[in-house]
Amino acid sequence: MPPTIPRRRRGRVANVRVPRVVVLGDLMVDVVLTPSRPLRIGTDVAGRVALRQGGSAATTARWLARLGARSTLICAVGRDPEGRGLVSALEGDGVHVRASRVAGERTGRIGVVVAPGGERSFVADRAAADRLAPGDIRAATFRADLLHLPVYSLLGEPLGRAGSHAIDLARSAGSLVSLDLSSVAPLLAGGRRAALRLVRDAAADVLFATRVEAEAIAGARDVSGLVDLAPIVVIKQGRSGATVLARTAAAPLVFDVATTAIDAADTTGAGDAFDAGFLVTWLSAEPDTRNRPATLRRAVLAAHRTAARQLASAPRELAL
Repeated sequence: MPPTIPRRRRGRVANVRVPRVVVLGDLMVDVVLTPSRPLRIGTDVAGRVALRQGGSAATTARWLARLGARSTLICAVGRDPEGRGLVSALEGDGVHVRASRVAGERTGRIGVVVAPGGERSFVADRAAADRLAPGDIRAATFRADLLHLPVYSLLGEPLGRAGSHAIDLARSAGSLVSLDLSSVAPLLAGGRRAALRLVRDAAADVLFATRVEAEAIAGARDVSGLVDLAPIVVIKQGRSGATVLARTAAAPLVFDVATTAIDAADTTGAGDAFDAGFLVTWLSAEPDTRNRPATLRRAVLAAHRTAARQLASAPRELAL
């Protein structure tokens, strides 16, 4: 059982569960290009270029810590100023970082082109991020409530083997597992069958996906069959909220949670923050209530609030 902290409520003190979450995956530099108008081939446009803390796993770990969880990030960076700066920035947010520093590889970078309206395109140079190996992780680290991974952590070499090993260690320690499908192109690079096998082998307790990712892995617009892959599936619908699927002894529960639409010039990191908000609220509930609609609805609403905070917060640029 996770530790508890006292919280005063209506004149009395109540115990609040403090989740312990380990996140395994990427800590990278985001090189964010925000043009002031649509790009034109062969010429310049004005805009802004910024260096920020990136990586799906790192952003989720940062928001977990900000929300009060005991957050640990396992990652790999280069032996360079970028890696040192990224680790320092996360530690400043309260994340316990266990970073392997890879000789001969630079810290990973992601080029993010932000189109008008907030949609993004990515160019990934993962470099050291994919060099995390099974031997770099310790079994004792996984004495936690949950291990969270973006799907990138099950791809690449040797990172994919490290991710699978981490799942085994987490299960042996009695931890739950959550998985975010993260991006369609890497997920389906080896074909849909391989992607299904990868997700099924992960046997996540909670599966996060966007609508596009859910339809891609399901192979159809009807995504209700995803409860065969995980007992709880949260399908992020962007401005429209989320759809929740929960496995029960009878028929699966399927319901929508509507949220207030948010306009943002840059949606980078919102999905990762969403995962953190959901997990903190869900893990704080009593275990025998976690598959109840009321608990899942509260978790989605908390996830939406956290994503909104990510969208509204002034991005912290790295001083490298």
